[in-house]
Amino acid sequence: MSVIFQTVDEFSVGQRLDNYLLKHLKGVPKSHIYRVIRKGEVRVNKGRKKADYKLQMDDVVRIPPIRVAEPKSGKTSDGLKKLLTESILYEDKGLLIINKPSGLAVHGGSGIDVGVIEALRDMYNTPVELVHRIDRATSGVLLIAKKRSVLKNLHEQLVQHQMEKRYTALVKGTWSKKRHTIDAPLYQNSRCTVVDVKGKEALSHFQPLKNFDRIDAALVEVLIETGRMHQIRVHAQYAGHPLAGDDKYGDREFDRKLHAQGLRRLFLHAHQLTFTNPSTEEIQTVKAPLSAELKAFLATL
Repeated sequence: MSVIFQTVDEFSVGQRLDNYLLKHLKGVPKSHIYRVIRKGEVRVNKGRKKADYKLQMDDVVRIPPIRVAEPKSGKTSDGLKKLLTESILYEDKGLLIINKPSGLAVHGGSGIDVGVIEALRDMYNTPVELVHRIDRATSGVLLIAKKRSVLKNLHEQLVQHQMEKRYTALVKGTWSKKRHTIDAPLYQNSRCTVVDVKGKEALSHFQPLKNFDRIDAALVEVLIETGRMHQIRVHAQYAGHPLAGDDKYGDREFDRKLHAQGLRRLFLHAHQLTFTNPSTEEIQTVKAPLSAELKAFLATL
């Protein structure tokens, strides 16, 4: 182990020194990080700084020898790089937007070495960050920030409910073609997400688009005003219309019938996202087309 000197890039500008170190020293206890800062072992531009110091562009941070967790050995395959490159919907100097494929986790963990964000960091060789998350089984619009200022701006839009997220889903049961609003708080326990008064506010609007009487199902557009874990899946179940292909909150018999007809995944797709682009300061709408597999399945109904 030896001393490391790292130059602060644009993505880390404005970040607190302690948070910067926590990010770069994976597995090191917070208490140890604060101790080396207090003792002056961490230096910024050769001088001592407090934990709450806000990093500036081109600051040089001296990180003392500290044993950190071994990095995961997962590498980005050429196939995954090609898939992500083909999935790009939009890109500018501060933002990357992809149509995330179903089955691909947004980040590593729980036995997954390489997710979307790890693969993109490898491809871009810069510390890009997820603006929000999408379930592994869900496909569709995913925002990735290439600058810290863009990340902070988009997070603020999320907090202020200034992003409009629309999804396409197939649900069990036909549904009258009017807007159905589900206003039910969601609580995340150790196993799953449930409707519970002690949970956080969650609001979803379901607009049926087409009923399929033969299979007793409906294609719906879902507009969510909050972004709780598994929100659409749990709200659909709560409304008596569980999502097709949902192995956690769905209806097994319904899913068996659809599987026999060719549905091999959760039918939930983030098809449109509207937000203010921090770089252009213009309202932007990005649309992600349904995958070929979902289009082909709908064609059989």
